[in-house]
Amino acid sequence: MSFLLKSMVSSQVKNLGLGGGEEEKKDDGAAVDPAAAAGMTREEYEEYQKQVVEEKMERDAEFAHKKAERATLRVHLREKYRLPKSEQDENAIQMAGDDVDIPEELRKMVDEDTVEEEEKDSILGQIQNIQNMDMDTIKEKAQATFAEMKEAAEQKCTVM
Repeated sequence: MSFLLKSMVSSQVKNLGLGGGEEEKKDDGAAVDPAAAAGMTREEYEEYQKQVVEEKMERDAEFAHKKAERATLRVHLREKYRLPKSEQDENAIQMAGDDVDIPEELRKMVDEDTVEEEEKDSILGQIQNIQNMDMDTIKEKAQATFAEMKEAAEQKCTVM
């Protein structure tokens, strides 16, 4: 109880300005001038603030450009795989100025994927795929293909 009474009385005395409040007022006065608090003159502080703002703008512009590059890659992949378009990606590209290309590393990765897909679709890719199958599956496929060819030949040729 005495603690509560003491804290109420001391806060009222500080509000009146009779004691203990002068130190806080001095601290507030020093915080009003940020240049003095940083140990710089007013001109140096303004120049420093300009540099900070310019650096932030450069970082933001670079971030927007990187974001647009990623959006360009996503648009490219959507076109490649015939997926629906995204307005969010298109907006990011427009905000960056429409002169955004896919980054070189990402372009190489996409090109490698395209080459791998083409290899899988080719005859050599199918032959390599056969190596991964078991012999029973290969035998069944060969017999089915032979039977289909034989039926097609019998339909076309009257002598057989």
